[in-house]
Amino acid sequence: MIEVKNAVKTFEGFRALDGADITVPDGGVYGLVGPNGAGKSTVIRHITGIYRPDSGEVLVEGEPVYENPAQKALLAAIPDDWYYFQSATVADMMRFYRGFYPAFDTARYERFKEVFAIPEKAVIRRLSKGMQKQVAFWLTMCCRPRYLILDEPVDGLDPVMRRQVWSIMMSDVAEHGTTVLVSSHNLRELEDVCDHVGIMNKGKVLIERSLNDLQENIVKLQAVWKPGEAPVLPKELEVLHISHVGRVYTYIVRGKAAEVTARLEPCGPLMLEALPLSLEEIFIYELGGEHYAVKEIIL
Repeated sequence: MIEVKNAVKTFEGFRALDGADITVPDGGVYGLVGPNGAGKSTVIRHITGIYRPDSGEVLVEGEPVYENPAQKALLAAIPDDWYYFQSATVADMMRFYRGFYPAFDTARYERFKEVFAIPEKAVIRRLSKGMQKQVAFWLTMCCRPRYLILDEPVDGLDPVMRRQVWSIMMSDVAEHGTTVLVSSHNLRELEDVCDHVGIMNKGKVLIERSLNDLQENIVKLQAVWKPGEAPVLPKELEVLHISHVGRVYTYIVRGKAAEVTARLEPCGPLMLEALPLSLEEIFIYELGGEHYAVKEIIL
């Protein structure tokens, strides 16, 4: 288990982490989402032992990870700006990784040659961004980490390779109990793979739940009212957002679909339908709804 407890980190007066709390359960996929500048990359650098918190704790299996080689050996990471030596070939970086990770699987490395089809003698800096990211996955997945930490992991990969690397990761989760923490802006993709979700903003984790619980506790309702009627909603409903086109009103309401629908039906709508929200919609409305709407700019 990965735990971040009340972590605070300040850079030149800017509070990048402001009491962040995260719990990543073992054997699943945890999606960390938030707007730019929310603190996602900063908290990942704490989890991987690059940064030390000013206060609070960052634990891997109950032990601090900073300057702790035994705990770091359990982790492997692919950051958005993956590092490699400027003159290194794929084979050079393989030997570098193998020297750090006792569990490095050389047989798997050989099998993955067919998956990634990149020459071992290729100098990495001369490869395209997408091919460099493939090399990062190739080497990292051969480390057989207990915890895999990813920051914008499939950025730059073509659709076929994106499916390939997700397939490998999900297989490791299912067969070996690998725990994956992934930060990404591609919420549609995360929705397909995540068990748990944490939503960050301004250095704090606002919400941390299983994806099922998150989707079951916020609902989109579409209602049609009689002409000329101004709908008055029950005061006990926690309405996050209202929009309408003609007589068709759309409500984003916190609560379970059956309960919210039952409270709205006595108001007499001509039509009332509850719809599931995507992770992207939940993200927008949990962070303030209209404040994250696309603004119309006059050019």
